[in-house]
Amino acid sequence: MTNEAPASSSSHRPVVALAMGDPAGISPELTAMLLALPETSKTAALTVFGDLRILEKGAREAGVTLDLEVVPADATRAPTGPRAVFVDLANCAPETVSRGEATLAGGTFATQNFRAALEMAHRGEADAVCFTPFNKKAMRYAYEGYDDEIRFVVDVTGFRGKVREFNVLEKVWNARVTSHIPLKAVSDHLSVEAILAEVDLTHRCLLQSGIERPRIAVAGLNPHAGDGGSFGMEEIDIIEPAVAAAKAQGFDVEGPFPADTVFLRALNEGYHAVLTMYHDQGQIAMKMMGFDKGVTMMGGLPFPLCTPAHGTAYDIAGTGKADIGATREAFRLAVRMANQQHQLRVAAE
Repeated sequence: MTNEAPASSSSHRPVVALAMGDPAGISPELTAMLLALPETSKTAALTVFGDLRILEKGAREAGVTLDLEVVPADATRAPTGPRAVFVDLANCAPETVSRGEATLAGGTFATQNFRAALEMAHRGEADAVCFTPFNKKAMRYAYEGYDDEIRFVVDVTGFRGKVREFNVLEKVWNARVTSHIPLKAVSDHLSVEAILAEVDLTHRCLLQSGIERPRIAVAGLNPHAGDGGSFGMEEIDIIEPAVAAAKAQGFDVEGPFPADTVFLRALNEGYHAVLTMYHDQGQIAMKMMGFDKGVTMMGGLPFPLCTPAHGTAYDIAGTGKADIGATREAFRLAVRMANQQHQLRVAAE
């Protein structure tokens, strides 16, 4: 893994569809800052969806100048030159934005932008999708039943394969067997089959990011990984058999390791990913290690889908304090994965 800007293969520049996120937070600033980075246009052809008035306001607050090709919604397309294409959906008058507040207007803006970016990729016109941070409360105002981004992606694209959220830092990824469920329900959702499926998906996503021989460390569920059954039997009954089965299938996987040391082990011993059993088991460690550079990637889709792992930061919106780090890393990962997919297609032809 590398923190360098992703190199394109020969003259290939993947097309990335970028959706502007919640207008009441730092998303407009982050979008403007990403567009202003010289590497953005060098490494990808970017089509952005949003409202030009909101973007221009974000650019002023971020202190950057933009050079874009602006087109209306019915002219959506990939760039044909070095400038990014901005698709002006004209869907959020700035005076309707209540800064630092989750609103129906903000959720409508974000869902419309996200839908347009997803549809572009679903049509095969974009190689990857990125978005600046959403606010889930605002999204629920605009889209009934909005649980998370995966649910929305499935609803828009009709994709029926397995999709899972990964958290990504430069030196380690975090995958998980269960996600947005109550903690008391985690044990009931663990099985050998579920863990094997996550090992397989994690392995495939790591390969797609350019890692040739992925190594995966698996966390236990209970304190001290159960301590031989003293603190729970899930390790003995479920997790250990799943790791053994994964090894038998050829995966480079070890565990279960105690969750309180598994990330240290991964960093010190060169594991590329840690597979945790539930949401906070991995999220806390990842955000402590790199909150301003963490990336969330939705794995399993036909195209890479990446976003910064942090939220909308309502408290600093418009102050010029927004940090581009995680947004830049999300873009870089999307480009790297898109390039890898392109190289595989070329090799297969």
